[in-house]
This record gives sequence, C-alpha cells and structure tokens, in this order.
Amino acid sequence: MASDNGGPWGGSGGDRPGSGGSDDRGGRRPPNGGGNNGPQIPEIDDLMRKGQEQLRVLMGGKGGARRTGGNGEGDGPGPKLGRSGIALVGLAVVAAWLFASFYRVDTSEQSVELLFGERYKVGTEGLNFAPWPVVSKEIYPVTRENIIDVGTGLDSGLMLTGDENIVDIDFQVVWNIGNIEKFVFNIADPVDTITAISESAMREIIGRSTLAPILNRDRAAIAQELEELIQATLDSYQSGVNIVRVNFDRADPPREVIDAFRQVQAAEQTRDTLEKQADAYANTVLAGARGEAAQLLEEAEGYRARVVNEAEGESARFISVYDEYAKAEDVTRKRLYLETIERVFSGVDKIIIDEGTGSASGSGVVPYLPLNELRRSTTDTGSTN
Repeated sequence: MASDNGGPWGGSGGDRPGSGGSDDRGGRRPPNGGGNNGPQIPEIDDLMRKGQEQLRVLMGGKGGARRTGGNGEGDGPGPKLGRSGIALVGLAVVAAWLFASFYRVDTSEQSVELLFGERYKVGTEGLNFAPWPVVSKEIYPVTRENIIDVGTGLDSGLMLTGDENIVDIDFQVVWNIGNIEKFVFNIADPVDTITAISESAMREIIGRSTLAPILNRDRAAIAQELEELIQATLDSYQSGVNIVRVNFDRADPPREVIDAFRQVQAAEQTRDTLEKQADAYANTVLAGARGEAAQLLEEAEGYRARVVNEAEGESARFISVYDEYAKAEDVTRKRLYLETIERVFSGVDKIIIDEGTGSASGSGVVPYLPLNELRRSTTDTGSTN
C-alpha cells in the first residue's frame, strides 16, 4: 500500500480540507475564507480509514499508514494476537457451543429435538445433547395441570337444551401433555383447540338433555360424559393431550330471566311439597281402611267358622241322640222329657207337689207360717217410714 494513499478511493493526502486546496470528492473550503485559518471539517474517508485500521488490529494485522495533518509520519506497528490468544478464543468458542448444545430435562418435563426444524427425537430425563445450531430443542412441562375456562362471562356459555330452554353454563377443563411428539407436531394452538372441542362437546350433551336434570341432579353425570367425549375427540385428532378432569361449576338460566325462573322453581317446589303431603295422607287413610277391612274380614271369617262348627256340632249331637232314640224309644223319650223339664223350670221359683204323695187329696202337706219372711217385711216397712 502506498504511503500517500489517503483513503479507499486513493485520494491524495494534500487535498484534505484545511490544507488550503479544494476537494474534488466533495470537500469544500471553510465558509469563512481560504487559508489554514478557521476550523477544519473531517472527511468521511478519514473516518472509514480509521475504522479499517482498527479492524485490522483486531484481526491480528498491522496498522496501516497513518497520515497526520501534513507532517507525513511513517507506518507504526500495531498490536498483535499471538497463538495463546487464538487458543483462548477457540476455547471460548467451543465452551459457548457446548453450553448451547447441552441442556437438562427435569422429571416433570419432556423435550423435543428438531433437526433443521424437522422431528428428530424426544429428549430423556437428565442431561441431553443437541448440537447447536444443527439441532434445536423445545422443553415442555408435561405434568403441569393447565386450566381452561369455558363460558365464563361470554355468550359461549349460553346453550340450548333438548326441551328448547336456554341455560348459561360455566365449566373448567383441566389438561396436561400425554404424548409430547403428538402435542408438538399435530396441533398448532392447543388452548384454542381444546376450548373449541370442549364447547362443542358440551353443546352436544346439553342439546340432548332437558333443563331440570341439568340444573338439579345430573351435573356429575354430565361432567363425566363431557370428559370422555373431549378425550375421545382429542384422541381422534392425535393431539397428545390428556384430559385430567372437568369441573362443572355453574348451570343457571340466563341473567335476563333468572328471577322469573327462580319463582317458577319455588312454585314447583311448593307443588312437590303439597303432592308429598297429599300422598302421605292418602297412604295413611288407605292403610287404615285396609286394616279395618282386613279386621272385618277376619271377624266375618271367625263368625262363619263358629256358626258352622256349632251347626255341625248340633247336627252331630242330634244324630247321636237319634241313634240312641232309635235303639230305645221309651227310655230316650222319657230322658228327653226330663231334660227339657229340668231346663225349663231351672230358673222358675216353683214348688211342685206330686199328687200321689200322702192322701189322695194332697192333705198330707202341712202348711207353715213363714215367720222369717214376716219379720223381714216388718223390718223393711219400719226402715221405710
């Protein structure tokens, strides 16, 4: 390089501004007049030359010819970078490359390695090696539970039931990563995908259900069915997403009609209460009537059995008497007569005197004075007075 080369375009050093001459590359004299008096304006060539000299020094070369303002100094030796410096720079580069290539995967994470952006392999737990920049890696927390709220504060929570009612539903979908490769390469936006599938599955379930079970007793069954339907749909997409659970938070009528709906619910509860009271009263009365009917049937059955048994006994007794009468008619006739007389006169205060006793006129019977009866009659008369 010639010592009089003043820049990358080979301009002469004597044509710089401030030396008294003009500049064909755009340099102008100072606006206050000619000569060396006044401030000098540096050229772009000088700035570029200084930058090139500094670059050569950093790359291990010597400094170029440095020309000062007109005195023409010779070349000066610049700083050199020796072998030890080059070795240190190489070690630093290798260390930086190793630092960028080795990475660690925790127990709750999994990694996917990409070779020029294409699927390469799945990293294992612990220390892994992915030579940068040929192989890049992406680390995902696979055991962390992610929560997606569906229907919260949005019109997407309004759904039509099977009996043409509208219900406002809020629920949460809790998910994590089940298969890292499918999760990374098969779905572009997991959150939007899971949200859309969850909302569609819930609308399908609500569309074939009636309003009352949704609001009262079927929430657990709906949540279980919803979890299974979301998981089946995601599996059909090969998404690699695992649904942990579904939290069915709220199911209410729309805010515009919730007051009227609550009044209807209160009326239905009152109706159910009255129906239960009526059923209880009907059961009580019916049970009592059935008990009385059973008692009357039992009494009638007992009376029938008693009468039949008595009739059978009387008939058996009559038959036995008749058999005895047939064997000895006179004796049986007299016995029956005596038994009948005994039965008839057993309760009558009578004295019977046989005419054959004593004389023929019955004068053999001596009357007696009932003194005890007379005394008793006198005592009763005195106590009455």
